[in-house]
Amino acid sequence: MTRNTENQKQESLGTPPVLVTSGTGKTGRRVAERLAARGVPVRAGSRTGEIPFDWTDPSGWEAALSGADAAYVTYYPDLAAPGAPEAMAAFGQIAQRCDVRRLVLLSGRGEPQAVVAEEALRAAAGNVELTVVRSAFFAQNFSEGALLDGVLGGEVVFPAGGTAEPFVDVDDLADVVVAALCGGGGAGTVHELTGPRPLTFAEAAAELAGATGHKVRYVAVTGPQYAAMLEQYGVPGAEAGFLAGLFTFLLDGHNATVTDGVKQALGRDPKPFAAFAADAARDGAWGA
Repeated sequence: MTRNTENQKQESLGTPPVLVTSGTGKTGRRVAERLAARGVPVRAGSRTGEIPFDWTDPSGWEAALSGADAAYVTYYPDLAAPGAPEAMAAFGQIAQRCDVRRLVLLSGRGEPQAVVAEEALRAAAGNVELTVVRSAFFAQNFSEGALLDGVLGGEVVFPAGGTAEPFVDVDDLADVVVAALCGGGGAGTVHELTGPRPLTFAEAAAELAGATGHKVRYVAVTGPQYAAMLEQYGVPGAEAGFLAGLFTFLLDGHNATVTDGVKQALGRDPKPFAAFAADAARDGAWGA
């Protein structure tokens, strides 16, 4: 029996599903897998999947939310992006109209504009319980995200300078999200998640070199240089400029401290970056 068939069977028996708005993303995929393992029916939304969900097309949001008990909300490209507050307000209104009981929103740590979008969702959703998960940079960006090619090529290029970042493991984040969706782990609150220790990108590159067994070095660039590089890879100019500006702002040092958010939510310590690197290498993230 496939997962979709099992979900449909559970829904037909009256078990309300959880919508995961980006069911194929780094966090959404993990959240969907964990919910399914708990026997919770999942609607894994995506632009081209069985459950259509596209942040640029609000016409499909109500169908995705209808009958759902809860939803995990991940906005693309970032909750601090222009248009995010308006999208969150519209989504919150639909969630309230569909009698959704609980929302868990992925947000960025130390992003004032993301807080504006959080509050737009909170105001529009009314009596729907909202949990916000504000995350540090994902460790998995090095193994299955934008920085993967850099690790494979031996040079991680990023506008971080010498600033330290307490990278968080996405598996820890997914565990916090699922606990909140299922009513535990501080549901209805704001979680600020980091890893246990801040690392500069140069230090992270050294950890990755040790795990992969080949040379990986960090190359610092300016925000405009990074934007130009993104454009060379096909990212539209406006999005490239926004992302480069966002990364430069986030890595000015104000996010360098660690929090105990993972421990507060789950009762255990977060995974260290070195453990992430060792696990990813073992699982073949960077080849044999």
